[in-house]
Amino acid sequence: MPQMHTLDDIRVDFDAPDNVPKDRIVDLGFAMGGQPNDLLDPYEPCEWLSGPEIPRLLYNPPARHGLGAISGNRAGSWVVSHYEDIERVYTDNAHFSNAGTAEFQRLIGETFKSIPLAIDPPDHSKYRLYLMPYFSPARITRELEPRIRKVVTEMIDAVADKGEVDMAWDFARVYPVRIFMGLMGFPDEKFEQFLDWEWDILHSGSLEKMQAALRGVLEFLRAFIAEKEVHPDEHLVSSIVHGKIDGRAPTEDEKIGMVWFLWLGGLDTVAATIAQMFRRLALQPELQKRIRENPAIINSAVEEFLRTQPILSSSRSATKDFEWHGVQIRKGDTFACLNPSGNFDPARFDDPRTFDPERKANRHFTFVGGVHICLGAHLARRELRLLLEEWFTRIPEFRVKPGADTAVFPGLLSIRNLPIVWDAP
Repeated sequence: MPQMHTLDDIRVDFDAPDNVPKDRIVDLGFAMGGQPNDLLDPYEPCEWLSGPEIPRLLYNPPARHGLGAISGNRAGSWVVSHYEDIERVYTDNAHFSNAGTAEFQRLIGETFKSIPLAIDPPDHSKYRLYLMPYFSPARITRELEPRIRKVVTEMIDAVADKGEVDMAWDFARVYPVRIFMGLMGFPDEKFEQFLDWEWDILHSGSLEKMQAALRGVLEFLRAFIAEKEVHPDEHLVSSIVHGKIDGRAPTEDEKIGMVWFLWLGGLDTVAATIAQMFRRLALQPELQKRIRENPAIINSAVEEFLRTQPILSSSRSATKDFEWHGVQIRKGDTFACLNPSGNFDPARFDDPRTFDPERKANRHFTFVGGVHICLGAHLARRELRLLLEEWFTRIPEFRVKPGADTAVFPGLLSIRNLPIVWDAP
């Protein structure tokens, strides 16, 4: 069983701004159980954070490790863990800003913005409208679904007779990235290099590695954009380069800002989701059987996998001074929205810890919310649905390979290796 905590046993002795009540200070890394575990539900350790007895705002002290410390950010952040409050932060653009989000490029002196993620309304809408047609449900169905189905069936057929695959490393890590690279028009031979760069930027914790990876990927992307300016094709990067924003051509900063943002977001979020999805399925043969025998529930099952596997959380900053839940908020204060807590809030979801593949009204925060809801949400859902459709028609009941380590990080790091086996024909 996971270790359950109270606020009293995770108090930390940090200096906090004078607008922070001392009884709300919490070490968030410890509080969320931010270590790998072997639970069927890896997010169970943070269940208590959405409990009715927990203050509606907590405060996490300044980062001493990780990106916050590397980048010199010594500010702490307010912690928002209840569904209702997370929803407000994501949707109240008058009080909360997304400016500066995911702008790792600042670590090497770049000044362009990550577009549209780091752009607030009203400018956000013009970029969102510029990119959204390429990720619309209609376009995915019409143009992308045949390619997605072709890729996934080829990959499944390649392992079906072997009776074994490393679902995390050899399948989940590869399948969505192949789709993404085809959509963008990137060369297949950059596959491993892209994943190496992405790992160093998001997970290495080394400033030197982060900076080297950032220089490498931005040099490649700028050269790729320049090539498409001269030799346009039918892929997304070319469409971005040659499109019109409010009747004008995008600037150089807008081009790299959009292509960089798509590159950063397109590589491992779906991969992590697939790895955790198949881990649960391999550990729960009764869930496999239920979905296999009722393929009509695949769509709702995917939504429940998404709700119970919130890979990412998101942050915002206050745009002005205001009072909230009895606390005086100051302009510039940051807010960490804990999707792993909000997605299990009993005030929003009935019996939230139970995995229900037929759950109704499943409005979760795995794709965030508000105007910054994930641009690729429709594509991700389609990739997951088609994977389950084709997998259950080709592969019999599967299980974790005996002796395999099933520990998982409850988040983007997820699980690096997941060998599963089945009785091949």
